[in-house]
Amino acid sequence: MPRAAPPTGSVDPILAANGRPVLLKVPNVSPPRRPCKMTIMTELAPSLAELAHRYGIATDYDDWTGRRVAIPESTVVAVLAALDVAASTEEDRGEALAAHARSYWARGLPPTVVGHTGASTTFWAHVPHGDPAEVWVALEDGSIRGDMYQVDNFTPPFHLDGGLVGEASFVVPAGLPVGYHRLHLRSGDMQTSTALIMAPDWLGLPERLGARRAWGLATQLYSVRSQRSWGVGDLTDLTDLSVWSASRHGADFLLVNPLHAAAPPGPTAPMEPSPYLPTSRRFTNPLYLRVEAIPEFAELPKRGEVHRLRSDVQGSADNHDTIDRDSAWMAKRSALKLVYRVPRSAGRELGYAAFRAREGRALDDFAAWCALAENYGPDWHRWPQSLQHPASHDVADFVEKNAAAVDFHRWLQWQLDEQLAAAQSQAVRAGMALGVMHDLAVGVHPRGADAWALQDVLAPGVAAGAPPDEFNQLGQDWSQPPWRPQQLEDLGYEPFRAIIRAALRHAGGVRIDHIIGLFRLWWIPVGAPPTEGTYVRYHHEAMIGIVALEAHRAGAVVVGEDLGTVEPWVRDYLRARGLLGTSVLWFERDGGGGPLRPEHWREYCLSTVTTHDLPPTAGYLAADHVRLRESLGLLTRPAADELAASRAEVAAWLAELRRVGLLDGDGADSADTEAIVMALHRYLGLTPSRLVGVALTDAVGDRRTQNQPGTCDEYPNWRVPLTGPDGRAMLLEDVYTDGRAAALAEAVRAAITRG
Repeated sequence: MPRAAPPTGSVDPILAANGRPVLLKVPNVSPPRRPCKMTIMTELAPSLAELAHRYGIATDYDDWTGRRVAIPESTVVAVLAALDVAASTEEDRGEALAAHARSYWARGLPPTVVGHTGASTTFWAHVPHGDPAEVWVALEDGSIRGDMYQVDNFTPPFHLDGGLVGEASFVVPAGLPVGYHRLHLRSGDMQTSTALIMAPDWLGLPERLGARRAWGLATQLYSVRSQRSWGVGDLTDLTDLSVWSASRHGADFLLVNPLHAAAPPGPTAPMEPSPYLPTSRRFTNPLYLRVEAIPEFAELPKRGEVHRLRSDVQGSADNHDTIDRDSAWMAKRSALKLVYRVPRSAGRELGYAAFRAREGRALDDFAAWCALAENYGPDWHRWPQSLQHPASHDVADFVEKNAAAVDFHRWLQWQLDEQLAAAQSQAVRAGMALGVMHDLAVGVHPRGADAWALQDVLAPGVAAGAPPDEFNQLGQDWSQPPWRPQQLEDLGYEPFRAIIRAALRHAGGVRIDHIIGLFRLWWIPVGAPPTEGTYVRYHHEAMIGIVALEAHRAGAVVVGEDLGTVEPWVRDYLRARGLLGTSVLWFERDGGGGPLRPEHWREYCLSTVTTHDLPPTAGYLAADHVRLRESLGLLTRPAADELAASRAEVAAWLAELRRVGLLDGDGADSADTEAIVMALHRYLGLTPSRLVGVALTDAVGDRRTQNQPGTCDEYPNWRVPLTGPDGRAMLLEDVYTDGRAAALAEAVRAAITRG
């Protein structure tokens, strides 16, 4: 996040990404789609507005209609409190402003310096006024670069603790290799260092894809069970679906829902069904393990118990129309315990030791949390006070006394790592240029493992979410604690780096949900409605730079989900850095609100017809999304108006399909649903989009909504199994022989080849 640099002790400009003082100018947001109506602005006290400005907190914003909305004073004060800044009174604000200035000038170097390999990078250094300064870079490979040079900086010195602190500016020349380096400063007896992150100028698509376009399936893995899975789709099913789509239909990727770890079910708390509300983003949900694929299973003396457990789960799944994660996990956990006790070979022990060494303290903390949760429940806030921080002595004592229980959870992550690696390897060997594309959630459960382990860098008392928009007119509260920008920067972004690295370890790509949250994120004070939140800005040069650096090293593509209320410059920035955006057909409109013609779609994006927050296309055509939101009380205007708007939208797209020759007939009812779904996907082939995604639900004719934003238990979100057009459950084996799925896959394959 930009930080302040008071050159005279009173004026406080924002620092640019290179650390040099500049005045912050916030770009305009998207042009209004409705006539702009200005609200009455409640003016904040100048001291509070200045404090908010220094910490990157918005005091107003333009909503999705183009209306300027003022942020309430109570929201600004609450958000500042989440950053450990008291601002309730004028005295508090004066002290906070002074402390902010002192913090800036007391630093020898910025907490993190970020640059690109092809450009020079300017940074500031603070030394006693008039003293010489020496700077150099220790590269990641151990070599030293000392070719930095000084440039003019006319910032006046600052009075600090009875002395004067001067500011100098230095330049790191272009050409440094990508990586995580250390920038060093020495002046007299003072020596300090900071993180220097050098990101690639451009990421783009991997060379192995070449100039051709690519298509792939998108699926919610848990919903796609097979004859041999445990009532829930697993990593072997992911492997098999990848191989089928690649070898039979030329798919180059398979986008899967976040596979992040979820809180284990307990006596009173079921497993969290949403893959976008995980307990950890760095580690994986063992629910996705295939027990029989673990090498030690072959050495299990009596495998009949495992087969019985699987058979019971499969029978239960056959008799339910929703996914029962809890039963599946409890049965699978019992089987995994049996396999865990099987002695490992010497080579396997070496592999396990290497995995533990690579993952280090983060794995230990995660495994400790899992074992603690089994004893005390999944909400760490309700644990004994002495166990509420991972660094406490009592946590260490617990780990020592429960070594086997903790190690079981380490071992589970090792098995997941191996099966994830196998899935990616098989996908590539089957012909995919990219392979598995993982999905990264925005944040984590406030009571989960990451919130416990990373509590010092996550903001308490607030939750991430989204302001009202066209499809979620009441706004959204995701309940997830957001990163604290300054603490993240002070740590050189190491926690964020680890999460991105984990997401890309066994992947050809990653989709980052709500990537605009790496620029600014909507913070909502706990207890307030989503409408009473505000935006907090992050140091996007660092966040996006890290994403690009890790993807560059992994040879992977990055797709940013950039839907919703987005400042237009953000999409331009992502495009300039070689990160792909997201285009959903129903949201692609021209200036008049009609369908955007295909030649005007973005090239560097992943284009789809639908998304997991809407019904499959067959359901969308029938306005299922309107009827569902009406039944749940989520509409802000009459249902008749919403239905009329939905019919008009569909009619406009049918007219567009006929205009480009993809649909015959003149009337809205002249084509059946299957023909329309086929035509809509062929339409994607007319766009320049480099990646085209097909929802597996569309391929098989499913209609049921997977997730309805704004609800929790009012609708069975994330618990809907894959079904066919008749509403009956489909197994993965049924997909392989489904004529509808094969026809749509071949149609998309042909469409992007012609394009």
